[in-house]
Amino acid sequence: MRSTSYKFPENQSNIDEFILLGFTNFNTKIQLFIFPLFIFIYIFTILGNLTIITVVTLDSLLHTPMYYFLRHLSFLEMCYITVTLPKLLNTFVAKRKTISFYGCCSQMYCFFTLGVTECFLLAVMAYDRFVAICNPLRYFSLMNKSTCLKMATVCWVSGNLISLGQTASIFSLPYCGPNLINHFFCDIPPVLKLACTDVSANEISVSVTGFLVLPLPFALVLYSYGRIIAAIMRISSNKGRNKVFSTCASHFISVTLFFGTGAFTYVRVKTSDAPDHDKLLSLLYSVVTPLLNPLIYSLRNQEVKGGLKKLIHQKVGIKEPKPSINVNSSHNDQ
Repeated sequence: MRSTSYKFPENQSNIDEFILLGFTNFNTKIQLFIFPLFIFIYIFTILGNLTIITVVTLDSLLHTPMYYFLRHLSFLEMCYITVTLPKLLNTFVAKRKTISFYGCCSQMYCFFTLGVTECFLLAVMAYDRFVAICNPLRYFSLMNKSTCLKMATVCWVSGNLISLGQTASIFSLPYCGPNLINHFFCDIPPVLKLACTDVSANEISVSVTGFLVLPLPFALVLYSYGRIIAAIMRISSNKGRNKVFSTCASHFISVTLFFGTGAFTYVRVKTSDAPDHDKLLSLLYSVVTPLLNPLIYSLRNQEVKGGLKKLIHQKVGIKEPKPSINVNSSHNDQ
C-alpha cells in the first residue's frame, strides 16, 4: 500500500484505460488506518440498508408511503456506495490501479444516475413528511399507491436521463494523456481535467445541471421542513413535539450534508485545483451519507426497531410477549 510513481505516454491519440490514484498519495500510516475503516463502513452500510429493506418488506405495518420511499432510498444507498468503495479499496492493494475507458464511463454513469435520483427522492421524502404532519387527514388520499409509484418512477427515470446526457457529453471528448485520475472514482471534475480540448462548455453544462438537481430540490426540502417545524411548534405536548422534532432534525442533518457537499463539488463552474480536498468532500456524500442512512432510519426509528424485533422473534421461534391485562381494572370498568 505504498505510493507509486507513474509514467504516462506522451502524444497518445487514444486512451483505453485510466489510473485511479485514490488515497495512495497519502502517507502509509494514514492508508493503514483508512483501509480497514472503509471495509467496515462498506459492510455496515450494506448490512444496515439491507436490514431496512427486509424489515420494511416483511412487516405489513410498515407498508406506508414513508417506508415505501425509505426502501427505495436504502436500495439506492447500497448501489451508491458499491459503485465507488470496492474500486477504492482495490487501489490500496492492486499493483495496477487501472480502470478501463468504458469501465470509467460506466462508473460515472451509474454514480450520477444514483446521485441525481437520490436528490429527487430526498425532496419527495421531505414532501411526504410535510403532508403527513401538516395534512394528516388527507395523507393517504394524497399519497396513495399510484402517486407514490409515479413519484418514485420520475425520480429514477430523471436520474437516468440526466446522467446519460452528461456522461455521453464528457466521454465524447478527446483524451490524449496523461491518464492519471487523482480521485478514488471517475468523478466529473478530475476526468474533465484530462481532456485535451476546451472543456468550458462542459463545465458550464455540469454547473447548470448541478443547480437543477441540487439547490432546487434542496429548496423544496427546506420549504417542506420549514412548514413541518411551524407545525411542530403548534403541538401542545412537549413530548410529542420533541419526538417529531428529533426525527426531523436527524433527517435534515443527513440531507444537508448530502446536498451541501454535492453542490460545492458540481455547481462550481471551474474544476478545483485542490484534488485532495475534493476527494475528502466526495467521501462525505458518497460514503458517509449511505452510512448514516441505516443509523438515522433504524436506530432512531421506533417502528423500524419494532419491526426488526418482530422479525427476529419470528425467525428464532420466540413468541412476542402479549400485553398484560389487569383483571381488577377490567372488572371495575364494567
